Amino acid sequence: MKVRVRLAPSPTGYLHMGTARVALFNYLFAKQNNGSFILRIEDTDKERSKKEYEEDIIKSLLWLGLKWNEGPDYNDYSNYIGDHGPYRQSERVSLYKKYLEILLNKGLAYYCFCLPEELEAQKNYLISIGKPPVYSGKCRELKKEEVLKKLEKGERHIIRLAVPKDKIIKFNDIVRGEIKINSSIIGDFSIAKGLEEPLYNFAVVVDDYEMEISHIIRGEDHISNTPKQIIIQQMLNFNKVYYAHLPLILAPDRTKLSKRHGAVSVMEFKKMGYLPESIINFLAFLGWNPGTDKEIYSLQELIKDFSLERIQKSGAIFNIKKLDFLNSYYIKQKSADELFDLSYEYIKDFIKQESDKDKIKKILEVYKTRINKLSDLPTEIDFFFKDINYPKDLLRWKDATDTEILLCIDKLEDTLDNIKEEDFNRDYLSQVLLKEAQEFAKIINRDEKDRGYMLWTLRVALTGKKFSAGPFEIMEILGKKETIRRLKKAGEIIQKNSNGNNDN
Repeated sequence: MKVRVRLAPSPTGYLHMGTARVALFNYLFAKQNNGSFILRIEDTDKERSKKEYEEDIIKSLLWLGLKWNEGPDYNDYSNYIGDHGPYRQSERVSLYKKYLEILLNKGLAYYCFCLPEELEAQKNYLISIGKPPVYSGKCRELKKEEVLKKLEKGERHIIRLAVPKDKIIKFNDIVRGEIKINSSIIGDFSIAKGLEEPLYNFAVVVDDYEMEISHIIRGEDHISNTPKQIIIQQMLNFNKVYYAHLPLILAPDRTKLSKRHGAVSVMEFKKMGYLPESIINFLAFLGWNPGTDKEIYSLQELIKDFSLERIQKSGAIFNIKKLDFLNSYYIKQKSADELFDLSYEYIKDFIKQESDKDKIKKILEVYKTRINKLSDLPTEIDFFFKDINYPKDLLRWKDATDTEILLCIDKLEDTLDNIKEEDFNRDYLSQVLLKEAQEFAKIINRDEKDRGYMLWTLRVALTGKKFSAGPFEIMEILGKKETIRRLKKAGEIIQKNSNGNNDN
């Protein structure tokens, strides 16, 4: 059997990380088996389906690098690639109607005219006495003539499947093993609101058959739908398909991941500055592991090592710290040019002239080791582009007095004045200033190994921040003139705020 898998999202919301993981696992399985990955848009919910959601689904998958073999065209979403289209359910209504009529004509499905309030009362009663809330089958016994009269009158109706009673439906789930269910707890479930309004469980079975789907890989929340779909397959003499139900993605509190836990859509994570390769790597480990200590996986490596058999049954915890770790790793692998392009939306406000681009690339080379996501950049590097202000005590290392801080600044200015412009680079600066910092500690009667009395003050004077990259890298980017200017300003801050007492 040729492997053909599908992702079939409903465009009723933005692409959820859970759906993205389903897409990834389907994609990997198809690639491993020289098969086809199909994207099908299940837009039969006319009220909730929106084009903006559909476009988000397509753009998110393409951003992640999960290209499909069949489905909407990558460049023109209104067209299709593949021979099993159309790939939107809203354009396949005539096909569903054909199969609904087959079932109706064979007596395998029937029209139900029961009112919603009647069905609700029946359901509540069965639940109250501890029985499965299945339909009574009342309309199953209606005569053909009576059905036709009701239809002619335009009476409200749905179409139900005539489910065989007391039949064991079983299937072998690749993840969970054999699953059995008695058809008696399913009952005659609805498959359409009318001949041109199929419901999910019916439409999906027809589509999977017509698109020759071999394996259905989806979330475990669909397990309850599988027996229903198998019954429909059997009634229509469709080919058997294989199932693999993935564990749910859980929030840290072990509830199902939802918006109340924060961002959940792929594009939200993109906007926060996560890279597609880190999301792919992260999603792969939600419910799967390679059986080794290896944590970093490219998409190509996943294609090689992934297996459905190593998917776990228990829920997968969405650990944002793990995603941050992976994202920081992939950011570090990028060149300054790559990072400039990737982070442009976050840093564009700093670009006032052409020379700023080269400056930013130097900054990115330094700061790519200090950020977890690209959106961290503006607050991390803003001091390079603005006049900084900070409280004087931020300049203080441990028990340093105001007088000692001023002395430190004077010594730094004198030392830097004597360094040539061509030597103003991180290597030479560190060579000179590390010795100066040691000497300065001795001058103020502190442990000579504690270089913080000079280097802390220097770094804060340059950045105005408690945490930043090292001072030598920053000085090289700022240049000699700007470095000295910032040191002078630091001295002014100390003097201005000392209230006549330099030893505060």
